[in-house]
Amino acid sequence: MVEHPKEKHKIAVIGGGAAGFFGAIQIASEGTCSVTLLEKGKQFLSKVKISGGGRCNITHHCLDPEALSKNYPRGERELRWAFETFGPKDTIRWYEERGVALKTEADGRMFPITDSSETILQTLFQEAKKVGVKLKTTTEIHSVTPTEDGRFQIKFKDGEILEFDKVLFATGSGRKAWGWLQAMGHTILEPVPSLFTFKISDPRLENLSGLSFERTECSLVEFGYSQIGPTLITHWGLSGPAILKLSAKGARELFQKEYDTILKINFIPGMKKDEVRKKIEKEKESHPSKSIVNTPVLGIPRRYWERILEIHSIDSSKKWSGLSSKDLHEITEELTDARFRISGKGEFKDEFVTCGGVSRKEVNFKTMESKVVPGVYFAGEVLDVDGVTGGFNFQNAWTTSYIAARGILESF
Repeated sequence: MVEHPKEKHKIAVIGGGAAGFFGAIQIASEGTCSVTLLEKGKQFLSKVKISGGGRCNITHHCLDPEALSKNYPRGERELRWAFETFGPKDTIRWYEERGVALKTEADGRMFPITDSSETILQTLFQEAKKVGVKLKTTTEIHSVTPTEDGRFQIKFKDGEILEFDKVLFATGSGRKAWGWLQAMGHTILEPVPSLFTFKISDPRLENLSGLSFERTECSLVEFGYSQIGPTLITHWGLSGPAILKLSAKGARELFQKEYDTILKINFIPGMKKDEVRKKIEKEKESHPSKSIVNTPVLGIPRRYWERILEIHSIDSSKKWSGLSSKDLHEITEELTDARFRISGKGEFKDEFVTCGGVSRKEVNFKTMESKVVPGVYFAGEVLDVDGVTGGFNFQNAWTTSYIAARGILESF
């Protein structure tokens, strides 16, 4: 009796970026599924190629799932447990097993030691070929529709129609794909910009472009968001890690307010206001005959210290002994509770990150399967999940696509 080989399950992966490509490889790796990767553009992995200035910031060396998850303004709770399944350690191991050595830079970002994204691209293409992923570029999809028997029909612009058992959406911030998903009953949260600098016109910042503060606490008081980290004065306002992370946290609220709200900065985080006041008073008692302008306090950069004195009309030739109680109060307030009006946003370098996408409430993050339409799976930025810069968005892609692949394979 001749045994016929069992027919493979047909899986479509839509979107040939990091999440789609990695997910397709993972699904095909067991040999039980026929995987077709569909990309509308002419090239796969185009964002991977240009990321990190062409070096590819593949992940971040934050190996603790809880600490790692805090770098996602949207998705922190869901990814906290997802990273237990597949986190940076697993990403590092996966690439190293395929001959790609990675290095960690001072800020925790990880790159291939070749400093070339081509290393990552070649590895992914070799692996896709090895496990038999069918790669299709310039595929204009017209619609994706569930069929009555629980499968999915994909209709192409040229009239071709293909059927698949499951579909993995890794389409990034693509409105067309969101339209198909909305038609199936999914909730799409409108995308808005995330991760940007603040436009601020304020005499305290004028002509101080390039001046940085190592540790500040920046707060969007109106929305209840705070972020501690370095801050940088630019020619249009403020930037730096604390500002960028804060912009991501408040992305939706800032959009709704048309980027018009108050930013509070505490330049001495970790100390109470009265403690800061006492430190300044101690300086006055210890150095009564010293010039105020020549002795900045609490690590404040000299140029900003001079600006504080200027703004509050404190004579720079004054000695510490001549500082009044009112002067002490104004300096303390300026250091711990400075208020700036945000009047708009800028972009961060050449990167443009958005928040928005498929509602996280409609996804089972243990399998990445839709709770609305069984057989539909998600990976990457098609979801309302976004990370700050530093390799976090790529890690989200590797993690969610790996979990989606396991979910698909275990569903049969």
